[in-house]
Amino acid sequence: MAGEVGGAAPGTPRVLRAMNDRAALELMLEHGPLSRARIGTLTGLSKPTASQLLARLEAAGLVVVTGTSEGRPGPGAQLYGVNPRAAYAAGLDVNPRRVLAAVADLTGRVVGEFALPVPRRERPGAVRQVTDALDGAVRGAGLARQDVHRVVIGTPGAFDPSTGRLRYASHLPGWHGAGLLEELAAALPMPVEYENDVNLVAVAEQRLGAAAGYRDFVLLWSEEGLGAALVLGGRLHRGFTGGAGEVGFMPVPGAPLVRNVAKAGSGGFQELAGARVLPALARELGLDVPACGSPEAAVRLLRAAAAEEDGAVAGGEDPGAYGRLLDSYATGLATGLAALVAVLDPQLVVLSGDVALAGGEPLRRRVAAELAELAAARPRLALGAVRERPVLRGALEAALAATRDDVFDTLAR
Repeated sequence: MAGEVGGAAPGTPRVLRAMNDRAALELMLEHGPLSRARIGTLTGLSKPTASQLLARLEAAGLVVVTGTSEGRPGPGAQLYGVNPRAAYAAGLDVNPRRVLAAVADLTGRVVGEFALPVPRRERPGAVRQVTDALDGAVRGAGLARQDVHRVVIGTPGAFDPSTGRLRYASHLPGWHGAGLLEELAAALPMPVEYENDVNLVAVAEQRLGAAAGYRDFVLLWSEEGLGAALVLGGRLHRGFTGGAGEVGFMPVPGAPLVRNVAKAGSGGFQELAGARVLPALARELGLDVPACGSPEAAVRLLRAAAAEEDGAVAGGEDPGAYGRLLDSYATGLATGLAALVAVLDPQLVVLSGDVALAGGEPLRRRVAAELAELAAARPRLALGAVRERPVLRGALEAALAATRDDVFDTLAR
């Protein structure tokens, strides 16, 4: 079958057909609806083979005719696209205050969303949180729960693969029971996967944002706490217990050495560059700020500092105390990043999370300059590009990838 996708690779005709079919589906996901001739051009298939391929995919319910092409004399060619109703996937983003859920069709279009507040008093159990949030998104899409092919749930911390218990997330009440995963499996009619929330941000950036095309990168997340995601050889590195990237506990120069960090709930890097240190740094520099060490306070400070610097640069002025705040915070961030870079030697470092992103380009420039002095390797440093609900977006992308594998792989059977 010379000229077909896969070339002269050995395999049965069925396997080669499945490879061609999948290649065509992925091209339609990438480019949108395509004509038979365009599919033939992009895949190298002959017109008769492309026609047979489309007939198979249409009979399997995986492609539909979406219209006709225009712009040439004569009747337009039919355009074929992936059938969005062939399967649905869902993602959830869980934190102590709320659960976000979204459902997407096979093309990736979000068709239903729901936000479930989680009250501190009379807090529902984890299973109830998941099912209520998922059902809300499913209803919004006009679907039933059983229509969802797969769900990916993002949480702080990670479920230990040897025990099934959530670790590194003591601040998430109701999620630490020994039988929680079995209870969720019994409550949901579809396969369910669990992933660390920061890892899912890295998935979103790798597929849609600043890390597209990179196979080795580190994402540093700064919101309520500090966390990292490690992508090595194009794959997430989770570690033996799922705790790879829990860098908030990492001992670093310039911060007290904390022992029994799991019980203390804090560690060196968190104490040096977490959100709560920013108000203290600001007061030391003579800025009038509230004592609150919340992420919201840190975001306000960094936004003001970034805006002040932009104005000072435009006017040729010294940014003053706000500039020194950015300097100090950048040094703290770069100190921890230097340890990660020394061990991993990534091609790219992505700064993400509301706190880091609030500092914008002025903070990124400073961190890059500090990192260049503290680390032998010189990775590119970028700001995260997926700004809207990045954990939820990553959960959807992970669920969609697995769903497409499941659906498309049926072609080879």
